[in-house]
Amino acid sequence: MEKKEEYQIVNIAGKLAKGFLHNPLTAVLGMALLLMGYMALSTMPREEDPQIAISGGAVIVAMPGATPKEIENIIVNPLERKLREISGIEHIYGMAMDNVGIVNVMYYIGENREDSNLKLYDKVMQNMDKMPKGVMQPLIKPFDIDIDIPIVTVAFYPKEGKDVDEITLFKLVRKVQQHISAVKNVAKTTLKGARKAQYNIEVDMGKLSAYHLSLGQIMKAVQSVAVDVPDVKGKTNSGKLVIFGVENAIENVDDVDSVIVAQYMGSPIYLRDVAKVTEGIDIQNFQTASILFKSEENATLSDERKQITMTISKLAGTNAVFVAENVIDVLKEYQDEFDKAGVSYLITRNYGVRADEAVNELMHHLIITIVIIALMLVFALGWRESLIVTFSVPTILAVTLFTAWMTGQTMNRITLFALLLSLGLLVDAAIIVIENIHRHLHSHGVEDKEMDELLIEATDEIGAPTNIATLAIILTMVPMAFVGGMMGSFMKPIPYNVPVALVASLFVAYIFTPYLSLRLLKKPEHKHHDKKHEEKGSK
Repeated sequence: MEKKEEYQIVNIAGKLAKGFLHNPLTAVLGMALLLMGYMALSTMPREEDPQIAISGGAVIVAMPGATPKEIENIIVNPLERKLREISGIEHIYGMAMDNVGIVNVMYYIGENREDSNLKLYDKVMQNMDKMPKGVMQPLIKPFDIDIDIPIVTVAFYPKEGKDVDEITLFKLVRKVQQHISAVKNVAKTTLKGARKAQYNIEVDMGKLSAYHLSLGQIMKAVQSVAVDVPDVKGKTNSGKLVIFGVENAIENVDDVDSVIVAQYMGSPIYLRDVAKVTEGIDIQNFQTASILFKSEENATLSDERKQITMTISKLAGTNAVFVAENVIDVLKEYQDEFDKAGVSYLITRNYGVRADEAVNELMHHLIITIVIIALMLVFALGWRESLIVTFSVPTILAVTLFTAWMTGQTMNRITLFALLLSLGLLVDAAIIVIENIHRHLHSHGVEDKEMDELLIEATDEIGAPTNIATLAIILTMVPMAFVGGMMGSFMKPIPYNVPVALVASLFVAYIFTPYLSLRLLKKPEHKHHDKKHEEKGSK
């Protein structure tokens, strides 16, 4: 009897199928991939929107007594020429005003913020010797856009029927702010609508004119006693510092009234002689905030109360979910103190919850998609084939998520969109492989082939067209990686994650589909065909 020629493997698909078909580590590899995906999903930072690297800053140069034209000619224009020498700058905007010039710098989107700030500082410091005489030390203010967008905002307000003054409310909120600022990965906290305690001095301009005084003299007199700065005289033999200071001179309204502002005909002129001093809040601050409540009797907004809003921002690349949860835990710690003071709070924004819900919703739809694919394949090929393909979806996503996690990406709405976009393409390779295996199992002459040979041949046959088809889809995504500007940075997770998912789908299909087929599928028994073959042989 003539021996049938052994099938020659020609594609990477067949080589992978043969290499992992009986390898005891294949099952371990599958479990490891699923575990890595679960670990990435659990620990990958979650946020609602991707944080785009926007670099820039402002150089502020003061020159007292200079006119805008002088500022433009000797400060702004020369500074703009020098800053143009820095690589990566897209725009430079100069402004000249009385006594000061401001040059704003904007780098191209995607430039490293820390490197950009350092280059800006270095360029200004290198050219300090070229600054004209009379110019003050330049002030360099980098942009902090990465941490300016809050992920949590909390409104603090008096409870119904409680009379809490604005100063008490501010002191309590400021105390909470100090604690929240120390929370891990919290970058910045601000207060909106806060009113601080202060002594208000209302100057009588008529009396000021009668005593031949100016507002500048009043300001200087108050400032001289309002700030207490101890003087360090030196060290003692024991190594301790000797500090000479006085108690803060301003303790009540009478102390402010008794401030001497000038001498007139040998007699002191006190502040009370030219101004009225009251203890209150910062009346010059017009930034206030209120919170409105709906009436229980009707739907109108009738109950208005004063409030202070605290905003909390996180560090770039950290998990918004964890940061928001830690902030809420701090607020809960102060619940007893809030109740005692008659203060309540309302969380008006929580991006951590929204980011978490988006990821959980993806997982929910992913499960629905897997079930739909499984049911379709049950009717098309069989339940065993359906089970094999169903395994490939979470495995491919696990590889994609783990790769994104290792490359420093975050889980946000664009990352989720990239996964959803590739979801329909992930099972293509596995379905093609399992369909070809199914065809080989039901083809003529299958009884003469070993199961190993059949699986390797079926996988190798479709390797070349499947590779080309997947490569063609990947190439349609690659141009998105070269889109510049804001849109390019915003959509970057798509060209990063979709190709990874498609490449992972090939390897999963070539490795695990034959491996699982060997253990779940069997060659059908062709009884009718065998009987006819035997009768033919007897004749």
